[in-house]
Amino acid sequence: MIDSPTKTTPGIRDVLSTGIAGLDEILGGGLTRGRIYLLEGTPGTGKTTVGLQFLLNGAARGEKCLYVTLSESVDELQSAASSHGWSLDGIELHELVNELGLDPDSEQSVLHPSEVELGETVREVIERIDELCPARVVFDSLSELRLLAQNPLRYRRQILALKQMFSSRGCTVLLLDNGTADVQLHSIAHGVIMLEQTRRGFGAARRRLNVLKMRGVKFHGGLHDFSLDTGGVEVFPSLVADDHGARFPMTPASTGSKELDALLGGGLAPATNTLLLGPSGVGKTTTAVRCMLEALDRGEKASYFLFDEGRQTLLTRARSLGMDLDAHIATGSLIIDEIEPAEFSPGEFACRVRKSVETGGARFVVFDSLNAYIHAMPGEEYLVLQMHELLNYLNQKDATTLLVLGQHGVVGDVRSDIDLSYLSDGIVLFRYFEAAGEVRTALSVLKSRVNAHERSIRELRLSPIGLQVGEVLTDFMGVLSGLPTYGGDSPLLTDGSKPAEAL
Repeated sequence: MIDSPTKTTPGIRDVLSTGIAGLDEILGGGLTRGRIYLLEGTPGTGKTTVGLQFLLNGAARGEKCLYVTLSESVDELQSAASSHGWSLDGIELHELVNELGLDPDSEQSVLHPSEVELGETVREVIERIDELCPARVVFDSLSELRLLAQNPLRYRRQILALKQMFSSRGCTVLLLDNGTADVQLHSIAHGVIMLEQTRRGFGAARRRLNVLKMRGVKFHGGLHDFSLDTGGVEVFPSLVADDHGARFPMTPASTGSKELDALLGGGLAPATNTLLLGPSGVGKTTTAVRCMLEALDRGEKASYFLFDEGRQTLLTRARSLGMDLDAHIATGSLIIDEIEPAEFSPGEFACRVRKSVETGGARFVVFDSLNAYIHAMPGEEYLVLQMHELLNYLNQKDATTLLVLGQHGVVGDVRSDIDLSYLSDGIVLFRYFEAAGEVRTALSVLKSRVNAHERSIRELRLSPIGLQVGEVLTDFMGVLSGLPTYGGDSPLLTDGSKPAEAL
């Protein structure tokens, strides 16, 4: 009598891991044991790598695992595993078509398929299963089996026979197929996972995963980004903010400047996000760093996602303005994460932000700036959806978020790549203005959902002693038009004539 793996108990879902944490999260914990799953995708999408990770996870748990291959040789599989730093010693590799099978004089030939050859191939698989009694099986691939069958009816009949055989022996099986979108095959499989990759005009290819079907499982549907690199496949589940819902008190915290706090109606409230909006060079990044440094001095942890300038440039500029971040970096309370938007997918970026909050404990998050992120996206509608979920998630994790968004132009008709104002809980507007033959910066708060903010205009000045925010200025004209002019007699800020909030 065959000693087969333990079968599933009716009514209870016995789950086993795929070996990929993100995919397990999408599938509600993993795959149901003892079922057949179809993994589809064009060549190069990562099917073999996913199959190997599935088996490696089983081998690490002491399960018997079998990789049946018609498309690759054993040497090729071992070489692919070695490129990821894996050893396949705990996995049984069975090559159905070897040198003898490819010999024209051999009874079986892939080049000249027949019903006899198909039957022998399936029978060889059954014999190997009965001999080894594996808990996990990867069959690579159905494309070659389809060539052997020639006839769709004969092919379907053999697939049904394989399904019955695997099911009766309690095996959990991944059937790999080269993206043929076989509807009849979809109906036979317990679950269907599709892998795809798309080429972009610049940067790395974008890879996405879609669970098309999973019987009896509440899975996370839609497209999910994933990466294929040294070390295997990593899946980034699309973010759903409602899954992380929580309520926190919204007591404003100081920015480190009493004048800026007054503009904001008391400071920056936790569980909110604020958009810093203005042309290049106006002081958005410096203001964000000042607010973050105050949070770090209070003992909070922070993550700074840097898209545009280099890390060393940011640190050097901060030091020149009296804001030394090195001590916080040394203690690990500040993480500066340089992002290459052309190499990142939106899902991967969202997962990196999640990790910084859930694992790193960050409670102050800065995105500087969103312009590069926008240009890396395939379309504006995707950006809005991604940012909506990401900002809602950060709010529900009690994080204070600053979004830096540069605008096109310097004066006059100043425009943004996209309107994110409705997603923001607060908006701080920066504008250049001219007074007394000098270019200066005006600062105002246009929106705050949680605080009764000032509707005044103040001057912002950057100097070696820090960031200064002046008193309320009157007699401004044309601030919102992008051409502000000042005709009042209130004293303006200078480097030394007025005490400042040194940052």
